[in-house]
Amino acid sequence: MARFLENRAMVVPLRWSRELLGLLLLCSAAASAADQYQMAADNARVECKASRRELTRISLIGDQFASLNKIAVGTPYNDFSVAHEPVRGDIYLSVPEGFAPRTLSFFATSKKGYVYKFVCTVSETEAQQVFVTNPAIATGEAAAWENETPLQTTAVRLIRAMANLETVDGYAVRQTAGPTDSVGTLSTRLMAEYRGARLVGKSVRVMNRGSAAVSLTEDQVAPRGTLAVMIETPELAPGAATMVYVVEPNGASK
Repeated sequence: MARFLENRAMVVPLRWSRELLGLLLLCSAAASAADQYQMAADNARVECKASRRELTRISLIGDQFASLNKIAVGTPYNDFSVAHEPVRGDIYLSVPEGFAPRTLSFFATSKKGYVYKFVCTVSETEAQQVFVTNPAIATGEAAAWENETPLQTTAVRLIRAMANLETVDGYAVRQTAGPTDSVGTLSTRLMAEYRGARLVGKSVRVMNRGSAAVSLTEDQVAPRGTLAVMIETPELAPGAATMVYVVEPNGASK
């Protein structure tokens, strides 16, 4: 287990306050409330909503469109067009006035070799954005990031990323406000989880609810099998709280 407690210089200060991060997340969620997010595997059917009067943008996360295949019906008022934007690799759907069908469909192949069947319901909405994520791409990116260094070193790198609120290639980051658990005078709450191909990182808030100061140790906060742990403030005064970062093998716990 990596022993961050023995070398305080290894502790990385946070770049953002958690209050500010929460505000930014709320603003981001509000701004993108109308966007569509879909998860799809190779050869999967992707359902979406397309605008009848405005453009619909479809983007592949971590990939780009390479080619498209659709049937041309021969009647312009009953057909839709697909434009491929070459810089970002996105596509834009356009539905002509008087378009009769309620749905449109086509096949698309990505530059990384994945094939998707898109089926979009046409409705009277504003311009739409559809973001498609393929878990296989993220898993590959996470594995590549993890394999850059030995496992123990990678666990330390992940802790530094969590402490600085950084993104990690291929990792799924889940912000959460889990239930509070109590162990003696200490209360713990899971705040965020970073899940990759081989590792899982957890950001946990620990608070001293007792009337006496407490010295936190690795054994108190790290479950069996932990690869690395960092405690921001090991000495907790009554009523004080600190963040603890723990890295475990993926699959050790959910």
